[in-house]
Amino acid sequence: MTHSIASAAAAIRGGELTPVDLLEQCVARVDQLEVRVRAWVFVDLERARADAVRLTDELARNIDRGPLHGIPIGVKDLFDVFDWPTAAGSKRWANSYARQDCPAVARLRDAGAVLMGKTVTVAYAAFDPPVTKNPWDLKRTPGGSSSGSAAAVACGMCLGALGSQTGGSITRPASYCGVYGLKPTFDRISLEGVVPFAPSFDHAGVIAGSVLDLAFLFEPLAWTGNGPAPPDMTDSPRRPIRKSLGLPSGFFDDRAEPVMADAFGRLVGLLRTKGWQIESYPLPAGVAKVPWNHRMIMSAEALAFHGERWKRYPDDYPPKLTELLNEGLKLSAYELLAAQQHHRALRKEIDEHFPSGIEAYLAPATQGPPPDPATTGTPLFQAPWSYMGLPTISLPFAWTDDGLPLCVQLAANHWCEEELVAVARALEADIGFERREVK
Repeated sequence: MTHSIASAAAAIRGGELTPVDLLEQCVARVDQLEVRVRAWVFVDLERARADAVRLTDELARNIDRGPLHGIPIGVKDLFDVFDWPTAAGSKRWANSYARQDCPAVARLRDAGAVLMGKTVTVAYAAFDPPVTKNPWDLKRTPGGSSSGSAAAVACGMCLGALGSQTGGSITRPASYCGVYGLKPTFDRISLEGVVPFAPSFDHAGVIAGSVLDLAFLFEPLAWTGNGPAPPDMTDSPRRPIRKSLGLPSGFFDDRAEPVMADAFGRLVGLLRTKGWQIESYPLPAGVAKVPWNHRMIMSAEALAFHGERWKRYPDDYPPKLTELLNEGLKLSAYELLAAQQHHRALRKEIDEHFPSGIEAYLAPATQGPPPDPATTGTPLFQAPWSYMGLPTISLPFAWTDDGLPLCVQLAANHWCEEELVAVARALEADIGFERREVK
């Protein structure tokens, strides 16, 4: 049996399971599947086992750190963890050991999480394919730069993981691997001690096996002093919701692959029979320019961080990232300024004019099932939310005939994670997604 965070937390408090037992169950899944899936940079068994023993002993002494107490968690290899290397998917940084936990990791540790090791990211969280394989079909991509985190959760190697998203690198891998992803409001989770890619868009977030599990992971991470302090989102079923969703239209309509378009249409029909009000609420017209402006700003900001090192060590920069950095070199000041102005204006517009008639937007999370491993897929359907800084949750809703997951995403207005979790939990219940176990 593969536990969720919620079921494992209940079993631990019911005396049916200990953190030591739970960790060993996850280790057994690593032993069974890692040789094929390659989700991990490394697993620190010695440290994880010592932490599990300590946390088991704390519970015996009535010290309970909360729902994450004793829960095995993976950490994307961009986040600093004390005495672990932060390689960021590169070769030359492979022995760059962190001298302290970054704030996000420190908060998970304080909440009682058992940190198992570092999960694979593509080089510098860019676009080049990872070594990780899709658990449902090894000949398909697991998605973008949080690929190791998503694959590890899908396989039951850990019950949750840290990820990050600049374009679509939480939502897309979570979707391709058939698990759940939460990208919160921009600047909600601290990025101190996390290797940057494009600071205007970089978000830290979480990947897990259910919406409730996402809430358990998100809560200790959620407040950096920016925006309102988050409430207890695990109580969100008590919060009344209107079951009102908007379809964003635009390229979400005409660029979805037939298998996704058909499945999404059936889902919308099903949800309407269950009392959901789902109507068209087009996004601002400026969203049409997001793909180009997003890439322009990314190219400039990635070049600002990597430029000098790229000149010295070009061998450490794979082809797709090299292409982006070259675009940054050719970008004019006028083009960059215009893109930045568009970015600021669009974020302000959506914040001030988010439709009052809906609780969240509903859209396909990806254009279709995971493609072949020559690519990580396109961020087209995820980038608008990253660009506007809106919180999003992705969740699986169907399987294709050949056994691949399809996911949808919900997007709410800035700082509305509580409402988003409540809506996502209601949606999850009405979808009734059939979970399967990776063999």
